[in-house]
Amino acid sequence: MVFSSVLFLFIFMPVTIGIYFILPKPAKNTWLFIMSFIFYAWGGMAYALLVLFSTIVNYITGLLMDKQEGSKRKICLAAGVAYNLFVLFFFKYFNFVVENIKFVLGPAGNNINPPLIPLPIGISFFTFQIMSYIIDLYRKEIKVQKNFINLGLYILLFPQLIAGPIVRYIDVEEKISKRSVDLDSFSHGLKRFILGLGKKVIIANAMGEWADIAFNDISRLSTPMAWLGIAAYTLQIFFDFSAYSDMAIGLGEIFGFHFLENFNYPYGAVTIQDFWRKWHMSLTTWFRDYLYIPLGGNRKGAVRTYINNFIVFFMTGLWHGAAWNFILWGLFHGFFQIVEKTLFGKYIRKLPAVLGHIYTMLIVMVGWVLFRADTLGDALKYCHYMFSYNIKDINIFFSVLDNWKIFVLVLAVLFSVPFAAKINTLPVIQKHTTAKKYADMVLYTMLFIISIMFVSGSSFNPFIYFRF
Repeated sequence: MVFSSVLFLFIFMPVTIGIYFILPKPAKNTWLFIMSFIFYAWGGMAYALLVLFSTIVNYITGLLMDKQEGSKRKICLAAGVAYNLFVLFFFKYFNFVVENIKFVLGPAGNNINPPLIPLPIGISFFTFQIMSYIIDLYRKEIKVQKNFINLGLYILLFPQLIAGPIVRYIDVEEKISKRSVDLDSFSHGLKRFILGLGKKVIIANAMGEWADIAFNDISRLSTPMAWLGIAAYTLQIFFDFSAYSDMAIGLGEIFGFHFLENFNYPYGAVTIQDFWRKWHMSLTTWFRDYLYIPLGGNRKGAVRTYINNFIVFFMTGLWHGAAWNFILWGLFHGFFQIVEKTLFGKYIRKLPAVLGHIYTMLIVMVGWVLFRADTLGDALKYCHYMFSYNIKDINIFFSVLDNWKIFVLVLAVLFSVPFAAKINTLPVIQKHTTAKKYADMVLYTMLFIISIMFVSGSSFNPFIYFRF
């Protein structure tokens, strides 16, 4: 089940919210836990049971760890982390490793034919969330959760279960057991959800159609089509990812949770370092706190810092998907991180903001080619068409242009940078607060109606997290 579906919008969401607010406080968490389990089980009961079993294992691990000190406490942590990483490896990376072994062995590997293991949706998200709980518990930064339903709610909470953001237990610990919702927070959460829904079904989906045309038949690419395709994908992935974060944050606020922001206009960045401070912030924060700093961070000299950076970005790529494309995408960004931390960074940071922005977006877009292409060979072919003069099959480029998508493209470019935010801070807007309030009501109502029209009337509504 996905947020941008008729089933979720008109059945699951209103039923869940409506019953939640008429239940007494002691029953609210149980209700959300049950509905979150149903939400995930809609995509396959077997994997819902897997998440439930992982919740039980980590619940017991937490209880045992809480009673131990010293080496025994460390053993509990190691066992918990090992279990979670094994689950992640088996379901997400096992087939990838086997395929690489077969490639290395050549003809001798033809007899290796393990069963294809389907990828549970959101396994990377809930695994990292679970591990943050037991690691922070080991560090004594949080208290053990003795109520199974409360811990299960943290892990299974449907707003952020399958598409993020990655929510650390420490950030919601208090709200799990004690939270309240007033009319203002409910209204703000609903508006945030509607904004995310609009970003997904109006902008991301429109850009996704162009991107699919370009990447699905690379052999027929012209240079203009190659640039249109990667520009479209650049906008699609931002508006898709940030849309789901918006919807998750909005839904969380409706139920009294306050999730941290996940995107902060990354396409307004002027360096790659700046980009990663603004892109998927929950993931970068997780790797910083649980990998980069434990490895030594920048405290053990320049060479060790560079190695730590490469390890983090290798893992960032691998986290996104079990394919060499994703790994190389991570290392590609890691390389430019290191470039910017060396002497070259001094010159890059002195560039005018416009040139810094162009440099950053060029690197980001080339990186997205690696991310989107099915194979490394396809990625190299695509980049070749981008940076050569090829007008073969240029008729495809002109045939896909239409007024609606061009309008959405302009809209997407404007809203991918802090354009709307700056308008909102204008003195004339801030001065007329009452008028702004009613204007917001009208605009969000219109946005919701238009979004519903797209949800019900369009057959193109991809859930791109299936790749990850």
